[in-house]
Amino acid sequence: MSIVDMKSVGTQEAIKLPSPSRVPLSPAHLLKGAGLAALLIALGLFILGPLITLFLWAFAKEWFYPALLPHSWTFSWWQQILLNEEIGHSIILSFIVAPIVTLVSAAICLPAAYVFARYEFPGRRTFLVSLFATNAFPKMGLYITMAGLLYAFNLMDTFWGVVLVQLLSTIVIMTWIPSAAFASVPRQLEEAARDVGASLWTTFWKVTLPMALPGILVALILAFLASLDEAQGTFLVGSPDYITMPVQMYTLVSNYPQQAAAVFSIVLSLPSFILLLLVRRYIIGGSLAAGFRLH
Repeated sequence: MSIVDMKSVGTQEAIKLPSPSRVPLSPAHLLKGAGLAALLIALGLFILGPLITLFLWAFAKEWFYPALLPHSWTFSWWQQILLNEEIGHSIILSFIVAPIVTLVSAAICLPAAYVFARYEFPGRRTFLVSLFATNAFPKMGLYITMAGLLYAFNLMDTFWGVVLVQLLSTIVIMTWIPSAAFASVPRQLEEAARDVGASLWTTFWKVTLPMALPGILVALILAFLASLDEAQGTFLVGSPDYITMPVQMYTLVSNYPQQAAAVFSIVLSLPSFILLLLVRRYIIGGSLAAGFRLH
C-alpha cells in the first residue's frame, strides 16, 4: 500500500469515528440551572415590572383589578401634564438649576480633586473620607441645619438657596471620581511634556485633562442627575416659590390620579435615561469604578 493510500484510509477512518456521546446532566445540575433561571426571571420582574406597570398606567384610561392590561387607553393624561402651567414651570426651573449646580460644584470640587490626586499633605485621607459625612447621616438633619444658616443670610425661598442645598448631593461625586481620574494619569507623560518645554498650564491642558476627561465627564453627568433628582432639601428651602420636578411629584402623587403621576414619572426619568446612555461606555469601561480606587 502506497503512502497516498495509507493517508486515504486514515482519513476515512478518522471520518468514521463516532462522535463522543453527551454526558447526561445530573439532577443536581438541572436543579441548579432551574434555580438560576428562576432567580434571573425574578430579578427581571423586580426591575422591569414596576417600569412596565408605570408605562401602562401612563396610557391607561381605566384599569381595574384583576385585569392584566388596562380596559381602555388614552393620551389625555400626557396633554394635561405637559400643558399644565405649574408643571411646565417646574420642568424649566429644574433644567435651569441642575446645570448651575453642576457648574458650581465643578468649579469648587475639581481643583480640590486635582490637589487630592497630585499632592500628599497631612490629613489628606481624613479629608477625603470626611466627604462621605454628607451621605452617612439622614440628609434631612443636614438640610434643617442649613436652613438655619440660610435664614440668617436671607436665602430661604430663593434661587441661590436652592442651588446651595443641592450642592450637598454632588460633593462626593465631583470629588472622588475626578480625583481618581487625575491620579490615573501617568506622571511620566507629564514629565515628558515638561522636558520638551511645556509649561505647567500647557501640560495640564494638553496631557492631564484629556486623559482624565472620561472620569470627569462621568462625574459631571452623575452630579447633574443628583441635582435634578434632589427633592427634600429643595422642598424645605425653595417652597413655595421654587418648586422643581421632584418636589412637584409630591403634589401629583397626593392630589392627582395615579395616571398623572405615572406620566410625570416618565418625564422625570427621561433625562436620567438619556444621559446614562450617553456615558455608558465610560461607566462600563471602569471610569466610574475608578473613583473608588483612589490611593
